[in-house]
This record gives sequence, C-alpha cells and structure tokens, in this order.
Amino acid sequence: MMGLLDKAFEMLGDNHLPLMDSRTRLLQAALSLIANNGQSGGLHGLAERFQEAGLDNIMRSWIGSGTNMPASASQMKQVLGEGQLQQIAEETGYTEQEAAEHLSEMLPELIDQLTPAGHVPPGGVGNMSALLDHFMGGYH
Repeated sequence: MMGLLDKAFEMLGDNHLPLMDSRTRLLQAALSLIANNGQSGGLHGLAERFQEAGLDNIMRSWIGSGTNMPASASQMKQVLGEGQLQQIAEETGYTEQEAAEHLSEMLPELIDQLTPAGHVPPGGVGNMSALLDHFMGGYH
C-alpha cells in the first residue's frame, strides 16, 4: 500500500527531507480524523460534521464508488473548526491554511481507499494502529 502514501506525498509537493516529517505527521493527523479511536468519532463522526456543515454530498462522493468531489481549504476549516485545525497545524508545522489545503487533497483519497465497497463499514474503518499499518507499513 506504499503507493498511496507516495501519491499522498507527491500531491503535497516537493521532496525535501525536512518536510517528510511534516507530511508524515499530516498523514497521521488525517488518519486520526477517520480512525475508530480518533478524536472525531471515526469516519462516521467526520461524516456527521460534513453533514452539519451542509457538505454531506462531498463526503458521500468520497465514500461512494464514483468520482471524488473536491473540497476547498475553507470547507475543511468549516468542517474541522479553528481549534482542531490549529492543533493539526501545530502537530505538523504547517500554517492552518496549509494544513487545510493539504487535508483537502489527502482526505478524499484516504477515505476513498478505505471505503472500496462504497459505504462506511458498520464497525468503522479501523483504529489508528491498523490504519497506520495499512498506509505506512513499517515506516512509523
């Protein structure tokens, strides 16, 4: 599954080594948003937050088997809220705007990969350690 991680890093731009830590931390932050034991109540909880923001059609496109609708950085800010976005920015070393932009690129791909049947599995997509193993192999 390293292909997805490579693709996620590719989407985030240049390959300077100091940024690898920020990108790895961003992947971990993104996974923590959808992990069963994450702070958002897993993928179900994140989907509810998209729904509350009136953006459930975007989340449905990521979970479904069709084309992923894009999400803007401002929509990510709306869904996550200032507090959570600030925390992610602090963890990754990005600004809040950069974190929102990168998450808007990374989350659709991650969620799409984790919902191949076109729906969220009843038990969720797995806990954080399972997701890290899935996407990072031996790299964590």
